[in-house]
Amino acid sequence: MNLVVRDATEADIHAIAAIYAVEVRDFVNTYEYDVPDAAEMLRRMRAVLAGGYPYLTAELDGEVVGYAYASGFRSRAAYHWVVENSVYVAAGMQGRGIGAALLEKLIAECEARDFRQMIAVIGEPTNTASIRLHERFGFRHIGTFPGIAWKQQRWLDTVFMQRALGEGTDTGPSPG
Repeated sequence: MNLVVRDATEADIHAIAAIYAVEVRDFVNTYEYDVPDAAEMLRRMRAVLAGGYPYLTAELDGEVVGYAYASGFRSRAAYHWVVENSVYVAAGMQGRGIGAALLEKLIAECEARDFRQMIAVIGEPTNTASIRLHERFGFRHIGTFPGIAWKQQRWLDTVFMQRALGEGTDTGPSPG
C-alpha cells in the first residue's frame, strides 16, 4: 500500500466531491441534505485555505481516497486558536489507516500554525469508527447533544470531542 498524505489541490476537487457526496446521500456523518457540486466544494476548499487552515488529501496508489481539513470553530475573535476538524475516507476504504494518516498530519499542520485546541463534531454516537479514531489521537469526550439534527427521518445526536494542540492552554498564543 502506497499511501501519501499531501496538501489538497484544486485538481483533487472532483474526487473530494465524490467522497463527500456518498456521506451526504447515504450516511448521517454530515448534516447536509443536498449533495454540493464540485464548484461548491471548490468554493469551500478555497475558503478554508484563505482562512489559513490546512486542507489535505490522502492518495492510495495515485487515487484520492480521503481528505481532511481544519476550519474555524466559532467566528468570535477569542476562538481564533480553536479549530474544528473534518476527516472523510472514501466508501469501502475504511480500516486501512487512511483516516489515521489524515488526522495525524492534520494535527501536525494545525500545531505548526499555533492553533491550541481541536474540536471533533461527530454525527451520531453510533459512528464508533470516528470516535475510536479520535480517541486514538488523544481526543476526549466533551459531551453529546441529544436530538439536535433531523436527517433520514430521525433525530440525531451529536458528539463533541476535544484535544489540546501544541502547548494547549499552558501558555498564551503567539502574538499576531
